[in-house]
Amino acid sequence: MSISAITLTGVNKIYRVGFWGRKFVALHDLSLEVQQGEVLGYLGPNGAGKTTTFKVILDLIRPDSGSLAIFGAPADRKARERIGYLPENPYFYMYLTAEESLHFYGRLRGMDAAARKKRVPELLELVGLRHARRRSLKKFSRGMLQRIGIAQALVNDPDILILDEPMSGLDPIGRKQMRDIILGCRDQGKTIVFSSHILSDVEVMCDRAALIKEGRLQEIVQVSKMLEDRVAHWEITCSSLPGGTDFETYIVHQTENQILLSVDEEQAAKEMVKKIDAGGGRVLSFGPQRMNLEDFYNQSEKEKRQ
Repeated sequence: MSISAITLTGVNKIYRVGFWGRKFVALHDLSLEVQQGEVLGYLGPNGAGKTTTFKVILDLIRPDSGSLAIFGAPADRKARERIGYLPENPYFYMYLTAEESLHFYGRLRGMDAAARKKRVPELLELVGLRHARRRSLKKFSRGMLQRIGIAQALVNDPDILILDEPMSGLDPIGRKQMRDIILGCRDQGKTIVFSSHILSDVEVMCDRAALIKEGRLQEIVQVSKMLEDRVAHWEITCSSLPGGTDFETYIVHQTENQILLSVDEEQAAKEMVKKIDAGGGRVLSFGPQRMNLEDFYNQSEKEKRQ
């Protein structure tokens, strides 16, 4: 059995906020294992503890209790050199060019001139910015800056990537470019943990998804198995419906030739099909629609509130 890339055990973090030093529990008894080579999506509402978790892993803040291991070893400075990080709101020196920026980050990582000379062009090619290598960052779009951000996270070829909201603020083209870069890193065998509120991206890229709320880990799901096993609702497609208003509340889409109805429960959907047939309507298709990650997250939140 391979050693986990990241192991958090019983991690707690409490902040003191306000004039009276009120306790705010950022992480509560958090235990999480990230396997080598996997892509883990870290999901939760704002303030759930996602960024705090990342900062604990990176030693930017110290937990009040609990332990952290990286590839089975204590998470000291040497172990953390194997981690690349893209914060949610990265800061750049906007007067530098893309090429100069990556040389700067390489120096911060202790890379010598020869290593940087080889690595920087590789990274610019990887993130699709070779053509803009001598352009100052102040002339870059948000999507281009995000690509520079992930390039700096990769500058020393780390084994682990931690990406905090890497899709934030990107248009659909920028999101696809970022997805392609992340999946390319996965194909190289890197372990990737990223937070996102864009659940469709998590669904496409992740092996597993971890759900956190109010500092507590709620659930970890195997994304492919979850999509295979869970039904979100049942869909009935008809070319015509019987007269009356019994079906109107179930109609989700209608064209000149087709009517699409959505029903939550299987038995209710079967009864509706019988009712449509008996009333002279025509059913073209009937079947389950598998739950996507957004459906699953919303259902989990609903169940927690009950």
